[in-house]
Order: sequence, then structure tokens, then C-alpha cells
Amino acid sequence: MRNMVKTTTLSAVLMLVGVPAFAAWEPTKPVEIVVAAGAGGASDQMARMIQAAIQKNNLMKQPMVVSLKGGASGAEALMYMKGSDGDPNKVLIAYSLIYMLPLSAKIPFNWRDLTPVSIVALDQFVLWTNAQAPYKTVKEFTDAAKGANPPFKMGGTGSKREDHVLTVFMEKKTGAKFSYLPYKSGGEAATQLVGNHSAANVNNPSENLEVWRANQVRALCVFDKERISYKIKVTETQSWNDIPTCKDEGLDVQYLMLRAMFLPGKVTAEQTAFYIDLFKKVTQTPEYKDYMEKQALKPIFLTGPDMLKFLEEDDALNKSLMTEAGFVAN
Repeated sequence: MRNMVKTTTLSAVLMLVGVPAFAAWEPTKPVEIVVAAGAGGASDQMARMIQAAIQKNNLMKQPMVVSLKGGASGAEALMYMKGSDGDPNKVLIAYSLIYMLPLSAKIPFNWRDLTPVSIVALDQFVLWTNAQAPYKTVKEFTDAAKGANPPFKMGGTGSKREDHVLTVFMEKKTGAKFSYLPYKSGGEAATQLVGNHSAANVNNPSENLEVWRANQVRALCVFDKERISYKIKVTETQSWNDIPTCKDEGLDVQYLMLRAMFLPGKVTAEQTAFYIDLFKKVTQTPEYKDYMEKQALKPIFLTGPDMLKFLEEDDALNKSLMTEAGFVAN
């Protein structure tokens, strides 16, 4: 009884002087940000931006370490996170792989196995060709693809994933046939396009940024209902906003990809709250805002019920696309 009184008195004193009786949870060792892709791709780049923003703005006492786990087309990362129940020192930077890979490869993973934290951006896709290629419009490209023998080679990240799905839907919309080449990352797909080892790719803006700036590739259209908003010139003559939508160019295919943060399953509410607050602060940093513009990402921050609603709807959309493309394993 005497000990209980002392504890209660101490708590009251701490509250009176403005000190919480119990400190909020925070990591006590380095935090691993897990990337389900290879080096140089959009997920790797975003992870390193987040890492830098946290460090430069002192948002967390412990360091954040980027861990690339792109093995088995990203299944390595998903199963690694699934097997880390209760570990609050691992964070997955997720994209539509979380829906697509379980469908195409039948791995025992569901995004609901993890703990959703926040959606921090939306990524677009652009149809790119080599800058030396003769076609300068979508129509010129698809007309050339229709008559190509052997078929044009379309580079992309992984098999039966976003890039592959977009390629299939381009075939359905245009009547052209492509030979799809799966690479380990968007960075590799960009390199192969510059080297003329492929005729085109549908990389995210960030994955082709440097080779576009160097006038080595040409942007034909963006797979969205509206143009990319950023109007600062990236090349000598073009901004992201100068790229027409594919729909306006006669190719009515649209697709946006989430960039989201997940913790393993069975973490506590306090641990989840820490990371929601952390990534909210990240979206307010100069590093994040600069990255959004330079990489042509759509800034967004969703958490809680809004995030869950988005995930459920996005999951259903991706399942529909995968089914129509014939990529769902039996």
C-alpha cells in the first residue's frame, strides 16, 4: 500500500511539472527500411530519401538502414516482413507488389499480415523510347511496333508486375505485340534502353530521370488521367508537365502505384503511432518536397481508415488487372 501511494504521488508530481509519467515508445536500436527491389530502382531511391530526411532533420534518435531484399522478384522482402511479427525495428517500403506477387507466384503472403502505417506518395508510369529512335509520338511508336518482326522488346522490372501488366494492356489497346524483358530493377531497365537492348520501357519518372535529363531517352506519354503537375524544366526543352497523357495520345491506359510504409504484424499501437508520426514529419521536410518534384511523384499522406480504404480498393483494382492480363496463377 505504501509503495502504491509513493508511485501515485510520483506520477502526480511528474504531471504537475509537465513530464509524462511514461515515455512514449521509440526505437532503441537501428531501424531497417526494407526494399522489395534491387539497387537503383524507385523504391531504393525513395528509401534513401527517407533515410536522409530522417537523419538531416533529427527525426529519430536511432539510425535508419536501407536493406535491399529484391530476391525472388521481391518475395524475399515480403516473406521476411511476414516472419518478423512483433518486431518494430523493421519497416517495409511497399508498392503494388504486395497485391501482384501473391497472385502471380502464389506465395503465402497477404498485405493484411502486416501493419499498415501510411501511404506517403503515388507513383506514375511513363512510356519511354530511346532518344535516337525515329518515332516521336505514341502513334508513330505503336504503328512501328505493329509492323515489327521480331516484336519490339519492352523492358520492365520483374515478371507479371506493373510494367508487364501495362505492356499487356498496351498490346490489347493497340494490336501491337511486344517481347517483354524482365529486369532486376528500373535502373537496369533504363540502362538497357539507353544501350538499345530494348525498344521501350514504362519506367516510373524517377527511374529514367537522369537518362532523360541527358537526352538519352524520349518520354512519349504518362499513364494517368492528367499530366504530371511539375512545370520546371528537366531537360533543355521539357518539364514533366510537357509530357502528354497516354489517353490524349490515343492510348487509354491509366495506372497509379502506391508508395506505402508497413510494419510487421503484431506490433503495438504505440509502436505504430511512433511511425505514423515519423513519416508524417518526413512528408513535411525539404528533402521530401524536393524529391516529390524532382522525381515527379504525387505527394499524399494517408493513414488509419483512409489508408485501409485505399488499400482495399487498390487491391481489388490490381486483382482485376492481373486477372484480365492472365497473370493469376492457378
